Amino acid sequence: MSDETRGMLLGLAGVAVFSLTLPFTRMAVAAFEPSFVALGRALVAAALAGLWLLWKRAPLPPRAALPRLAMVSLGCVIGFPWLTSIAMRTLPASHGAVLVGVLPLATAMFSALRGYEKPSLGFWLMALLGSSLVAGFALFQSGGSLHLADLAVFAAVLLAAMGYAEGGQLSKSMGGQQVISWALVLAAPLVLPVVLWQTWGEWPAMLHAGARAWAGFAYVSVFSMFIGFFFWYRGMALGGVARVGQVQLVQPFLSIVGAAVVLGESIEFSNILFALAVISVVAMGRKMQIRS
Repeated sequence: MSDETRGMLLGLAGVAVFSLTLPFTRMAVAAFEPSFVALGRALVAAALAGLWLLWKRAPLPPRAALPRLAMVSLGCVIGFPWLTSIAMRTLPASHGAVLVGVLPLATAMFSALRGYEKPSLGFWLMALLGSSLVAGFALFQSGGSLHLADLAVFAAVLLAAMGYAEGGQLSKSMGGQQVISWALVLAAPLVLPVVLWQTWGEWPAMLHAGARAWAGFAYVSVFSMFIGFFFWYRGMALGGVARVGQVQLVQPFLSIVGAAVVLGESIEFSNILFALAVISVVAMGRKMQIRS
């Protein structure tokens, strides 16, 4: 099996984990403040990351990697979780998931701007086509208009794309597990005071929030914020940031299925049609040339 194929499969495993992020986030924000869900999950994941680094006796990251790790922290640990948690207060998870479908194009854009990869014209055309399908689906579902919560998700996508591009590049030298683990540990001193301030005196009420809310918080803390990135960054290191990033075009439709199972949201026939179209674009994009 080639590195590219292994990278695509690992990326798909990461996408499967990430696809349930919005449904479980919506479960959590039904009882908790969005900022607690966003930053609290980063704190839990940082504790797990610290234990993993100690267990592996991982070396400290090189000084040259710190700016890139900071960008991963800003984009993937703080920015994306915070903005999507706010959006999930008002948006259906299935709708928000479709908006996240522009993430592959944004990731490829950041990777190209940073000079990591040089996608061919054919690749860009497939990326634009896939993202246009996803954006059109979002407008179709919302009746032709976008709201402030939609803009929050798009801002979250830009921050996540930055974190994915930097993290995927760093994974080639540090390994995906160390990249996300150090990004979480570096962010912990920033999020800890905020979480303590927000939860001070609120724990009795939070402990009675209900099993569904805590299950949602547990999933986004352990899987979305930690384990999923092990697969994702390793996949991008093997298969390339832009190409493996295209796998995320199928994430909105996995999320729609997840929202139906977890939240009881309906699946419409139009969802299936768009899913088939986007998957076809991903298959064609995989055949297009990308130079490192």
